[in-house]
Amino acid sequence: MKTRNHVTTSWMDALWLVFLGALAALQPIAEIHKQVVLLAIGLFQLYEGRFVSLLPQRGRQYSVLIKILLATLLMEHTSALGIESSYHPIYYLPIITAAIYFGPWATLFWTALAAAAYCSLLIPARAYYQITASGLDELAIRILFFFLAGVLVNRLVMESRRQAKRSQALAETLAETNQRLLLAESEARRSERLAALGQLSAGLAHEIRNPLGIIKGSAELLKQKLRDASPVAVELAGNISSEVNRLSALLARFLDFARPQPLERSSQDMAAVVDRALKAVHDQYPEARVTVERHYASGIPKLLLDEALCEQVFINLALNAYEAIGAAAGILHVTISPSTSEGPRGVEVIMEDTGPGIPESHRERIFNPFVTTKRTGAGLGLSIVSKIVDDHGGKIRVISEPDKGASFRVFFPANAG
Repeated sequence: MKTRNHVTTSWMDALWLVFLGALAALQPIAEIHKQVVLLAIGLFQLYEGRFVSLLPQRGRQYSVLIKILLATLLMEHTSALGIESSYHPIYYLPIITAAIYFGPWATLFWTALAAAAYCSLLIPARAYYQITASGLDELAIRILFFFLAGVLVNRLVMESRRQAKRSQALAETLAETNQRLLLAESEARRSERLAALGQLSAGLAHEIRNPLGIIKGSAELLKQKLRDASPVAVELAGNISSEVNRLSALLARFLDFARPQPLERSSQDMAAVVDRALKAVHDQYPEARVTVERHYASGIPKLLLDEALCEQVFINLALNAYEAIGAAAGILHVTISPSTSEGPRGVEVIMEDTGPGIPESHRERIFNPFVTTKRTGAGLGLSIVSKIVDDHGGKIRVISEPDKGASFRVFFPANAG
């Protein structure tokens, strides 16, 4: 595009030089002042862009004024009396320049100034000639055409600018719409994957649960039978029982993720729900060196939410923050405020920790099942969070940079349910 613009500019410059060369070849050819003024007009036209850029505040005004002065000089040096010069169309140059640079009223001002400069050539003529009625008519016609040219060009330029703005606004709207469409498609694909994985998880969990029950029962019976036998055998039987319990807990999480959970909505105070979740996590990690800083806005509306499920959302997010901060001291910022998410009213809860952040490779997939940055765990916590938020018609997103913590933003709409 830049090369094409450069080629277009070069052709225009060449045409401009050809035009001025043709004027220079016309009478009076021997008038050196005429040739100098034409050269000045040509050079100024070629370097006008640089001149305007050097004077960003007043450059355009100075440019039009200089062209009016050069046009007047050309008139004076192409006839014994400037008013009789055939070069009067040169005034269209500053008039059209003003029409391109400025709005309607400024265009009229600069056109009037150009017309005044042209009429000023009458002053020396009056000492030698008497201005006739036909001469005044001719002068009036020329001046009226000055204004006509300025108004028409300005109108075309203004319409072109409006069209460009409309096109730009349309392009931005299309880009935003495409972005939302891509996001919606991504969410739809993720929902399909979650549904498929949920069904698979539910089937596997049900199939595995029964054998685990048998193994646990057998291990308990074996432990009782071996109570008076070898201590090692009793310990091994206990290990089997504890591992079965761990697998059963994991299966329970699979089922929580897989089974559709009907929402039991009731009017809830979001601050109270979040506070209960924070207390539950603090009770689980009483020794953690995590300082919770609350930033609750006033006037937060109550929402129709499933209290237990929403509390689980913030328990999972707070647990992630505590585990991310680890043994080091850190801060968990919790912000609750009324918010709008692409239109609907609602409440936004932000949980932002000072942990190590989420690796970029995991950021896009963090809400997918079985994706985790921890050494332990099944990677279902954030998937369950995302599913609960989706069921409420809300949205969740994460913002994170390496070594700068992670910020989870959860939006619940006010009109859900």
